[in-house]
Amino acid sequence: MSTRFSSAVAVVIVVAAALLVAAHAGAQPSAPAYPSRSVRFIVPFAPGGNTDMIARVLAAKLADSLGQPVVVENRPGAATLVGAEFVARAAPDGYTILLATSTTLAINPHLYRTLPYHPLRDFAPISLVARTPLVLVVHPSLPVKSVKDLVALARARPGQLPYGTGGIGSQSFMTMQMLRAAAKFEAIEVPYKGSGPADIDLLGGQIVMMFQNTSLTYVQAGRLRALAHTGERPMPQYPGVPSLVDLGYRQLVFYSWQGVVAPAKTPPEIITRLNADLERAIRMNDVRERITNDGAEMLGGSPAHFGEYIRAELTRFGQVIRDAGVKPE
Repeated sequence: MSTRFSSAVAVVIVVAAALLVAAHAGAQPSAPAYPSRSVRFIVPFAPGGNTDMIARVLAAKLADSLGQPVVVENRPGAATLVGAEFVARAAPDGYTILLATSTTLAINPHLYRTLPYHPLRDFAPISLVARTPLVLVVHPSLPVKSVKDLVALARARPGQLPYGTGGIGSQSFMTMQMLRAAAKFEAIEVPYKGSGPADIDLLGGQIVMMFQNTSLTYVQAGRLRALAHTGERPMPQYPGVPSLVDLGYRQLVFYSWQGVVAPAKTPPEIITRLNADLERAIRMNDVRERITNDGAEMLGGSPAHFGEYIRAELTRFGQVIRDAGVKPE
């Protein structure tokens, strides 16, 4: 082999080696495909309520479609502020999501002078899930058969009838404030961390009335009495129970709603993936049957649609709260 040929071969080998080293040095490790581990699904209420039930139904379906566990984690307190703040501060990687409610995103901003999160800037909307009218129920020991009877009794016993709420900002709080303002009566608020604990006390008679959306089974069993609901249309689940609009309280249209959000700056491809899986779950017959049992209406839609819905509800509830005379804390 000639010296010239040997030198050329050596040059080629050196150049090739240099290129391999450069390529290796410049290569970035690829991120694992999403999801590669379990997802935390935060519920800002205690176990046992309607929002908790919806989260658990959806979590099971999401686990099937994602191929990873979806773990429901209850973080109740301060009218959803505790759970919402936790998710707002979580890493925007798709592994922590929140089942937010109308309280979280549309009511609290008008009731607290300072919030640990911003309803629009700190969350990425994924999908609107459902909305539900609330039902005004009373313990059967209360000697009333109608809203008219209840108002008359409350006026005759001012500040004596205890009612349950999920705390300031909760749907049960807002609806009772609206009814009290419209009907002009006083009563005693007893706040809870969720509708589950409130249900126990309502069934036991420690509180005597409440707006809620988990009452159907108890009403059917005669353990609670339904007087009215806050929807715009008749509720087939509650035959013969009028809406408050029917009774002349035209401003008392109220729906609690739930939707899934992630921390702001979560990658768009993850939002799109979660939205597609949630849309698929919402269309399943067994999911609809379970969630609509108490009168809920399944919704769904794109992340953009949910974002627009949040903005509209934020404006609407601001007016509702001002009309009800509720002052921010």
